[in-house]
Amino acid sequence: MRLLIAEAAYCRYTDLLREAAPELQLEIVAGADVTELTRHAGSCPLWLGQPDLLAALLRQGFKPQWLQSTWAGVTPLLAADLPRDYALTRAVGIFGQVMAEYVLCHLLAHERQLFAALADQVARHWQNRAPCSLRGRRVVIVGTGDIGLSVAQFLAPFGVELLGVASTARSLPPFKEVAGLEQLPRLAAEADYLINLLPDTPATRDLYDAALFGALKPSALFINAGRGVAVVDADLVQALERRQLAGAVIDVCRQEPLPADHPFWNTPHLLLTGHSSAPTDPRLLVQLFIDNLNSWREGSALNGRVDFARGY
Repeated sequence: MRLLIAEAAYCRYTDLLREAAPELQLEIVAGADVTELTRHAGSCPLWLGQPDLLAALLRQGFKPQWLQSTWAGVTPLLAADLPRDYALTRAVGIFGQVMAEYVLCHLLAHERQLFAALADQVARHWQNRAPCSLRGRRVVIVGTGDIGLSVAQFLAPFGVELLGVASTARSLPPFKEVAGLEQLPRLAAEADYLINLLPDTPATRDLYDAALFGALKPSALFINAGRGVAVVDADLVQALERRQLAGAVIDVCRQEPLPADHPFWNTPHLLLTGHSSAPTDPRLLVQLFIDNLNSWREGSALNGRVDFARGY
């Protein structure tokens, strides 16, 4: 069976696959140059790699039987001019802990006022700040799928009150409540921490606008580690300048890399983290691929299979 790997780290993925499962007897063609990959795409029924590179191959008329994305988001593969009559799976089950650590890092930094302490140090100003605690804080996680649930489970032992927002209301421990997307303004107004983990779909774009930011508590912290298109950038900048919320941590942006003239660079109380919240661990992704390959050969359900109509 021929496998095409289209990845910047294609050597790493090739070595890990051969090391982890030599019995699979895969004939691997790997690279990061689309022009070179087009020579082999037509003879490879299995594809593994970055959605941006693989979308370029699809656009040239090639198509796999099954494609395993190395990203959680598959937006480049959902373009209207691309085929949808093949099996597509996204990376699932591998980002939970690293995303939870990212979120916890910024929640604790906010409670302990680490950046204010750093500013005091630079100014040589001794300030005996009284620390605060996460216990009793209300955390609203918008997007309660695989990653959002993992983040909630990670935070639960810290004594926070967990509220969730999903496409539809549901019961999902450890969340006290998971409301439908139409209830986002109500829950956001109650949040000490508002965390966006939503995928990019037509229903999730421009959710965080002037009206929503205006409803937040002045002490609230907003974290966006989902998709940049969920936020109206100018509205967030204005809300921070007016101190309608205490701060924002932005990991994902509408345009990446962020242009040098974008106002986010100079917005007060906004921290940029450069799309680093939950990078793909090749070892975990390779194991996901192997598990899915076995399921694909058996005709079983694939983990993380994308519903093209829903976009995830």
